[in-house]
Formats: sequence, structure tokens, C-alpha cells
Amino acid sequence: MTLEPAAVGPADAARVRAAGVSDEAIRDALYVCAHFNLIDRLADALGWQVPADEEFAAGAAAFLAEGYGNEV
Repeated sequence: MTLEPAAVGPADAARVRAAGVSDEAIRDALYVCAHFNLIDRLADALGWQVPADEEFAAGAAAFLAEGYGNEV
């Protein structure tokens, strides 16, 4: 989907449906792919860096306890 989006079409969706995947799940997977593609391109363009494992670990407890934002 990233390198050749025009190559993905109805036949691909039909094969996925034949495997038992719902239209909603196909849609959700496409949204996830599109959003990750966008974030990857932004990260490359803006020079974002991936934190080290230690930095992820240091923030993990807060994310588990509080989530990503304040509840309204």
C-alpha cells in the first residue's frame, strides 16, 4: 500500500473477505496502514527520533496509570 497503492484493489479485498475478515476489519486495517504511513513520513521529514528502551520504560508506569491525556 505504501509503495504501490494503485496495485491494491477489489480482488485483494475479496481474498481477505474469503478468509473470513469483515468489511469493518478491512477498513480498520486500511486506516491503521494509512496513519502509520503518515506518521512515518512526518517522522522522517521532521527528524523525530525513537526514544531508547530506557526512556520508554521510564514513562510506561505513567501511561498505564494515567493514559495519554486527561479525561474530561
